[in-house]
Amino acid sequence: MRNKTIAVIGTGTMGSGIAHVSAKHGYQVLMVDEKPGAVDKARDMIAVRLGREVERGQLSTIDQDATMSRLVAADWSDVSSASLAIEAVLEIMDVKKAVFAQLDRVLPDGALLATNTSSLSITEIAATTRRADQVVGLHFFNPAPVMKLVEIVRGEETSDDTVAEAQAFAASIGKETVVVEKDTPGFVVNRVLMPLFIEAMRIYEEGIASKEDIDKAIKLGLNHPMGPLTLADLTGLDVDLNVMDYLFNEFHDDRFAAPLVLRRLVRAGHLGRKTKKGFYEY
Repeated sequence: MRNKTIAVIGTGTMGSGIAHVSAKHGYQVLMVDEKPGAVDKARDMIAVRLGREVERGQLSTIDQDATMSRLVAADWSDVSSASLAIEAVLEIMDVKKAVFAQLDRVLPDGALLATNTSSLSITEIAATTRRADQVVGLHFFNPAPVMKLVEIVRGEETSDDTVAEAQAFAASIGKETVVVEKDTPGFVVNRVLMPLFIEAMRIYEEGIASKEDIDKAIKLGLNHPMGPLTLADLTGLDVDLNVMDYLFNEFHDDRFAAPLVLRRLVRAGHLGRKTKKGFYEY
């Protein structure tokens, strides 16, 4: 990378987490979000998380202040100074394509364009640009400041140099990487995870066991740190449903068919339920 300035497009849960960990490791982060107040809200959330690290003795107040100083509210005109842009907007293909078309217009030659998509085609996203060889998947996991893994996903035209730069960036912010050599829906983790979620939800839906016992069985029987229903709640049921529907439409395989109970919970959440969407909130 030609400098230590990156842009993060979208400052929700994943975008703010990526900004947090990048700024903590010395990168100036240009935070872009078209929703009014979103960047300020994200910076406030990051400040709270950093404060907790200081309280636990994991971070000095000097480093806390330095990290916050590297988080810069920006607009599209500022992004031209970045060596890397990471998109973390909604998991909707048309939304991501619009972002990448704009990034292609404003980023300088040689800058990398990365998407944090958890399942969508890197190749299709890259096709909206004039530099498909410089487009790569950088799939972080939630919470991004804590989770060690980043999936690096090749599109059909992603160059070896781009993959190497993506690996170097991930390593520089303390992450371990796996390279997904084939641009396939779900990559590695979600290709394995979604059928686990689906089967756990079906067991619950069929009344075979309570949600608490399903999670307990998987935690103790498979040595997972949390149960699949708890993890599904953490990742967001609406996100889970979007990923399942995408995988089902791509593979036409019942392994990825979303359970009715999931659709009901997501629908209830969108109809204005004030409680957090999730199996443990209904």
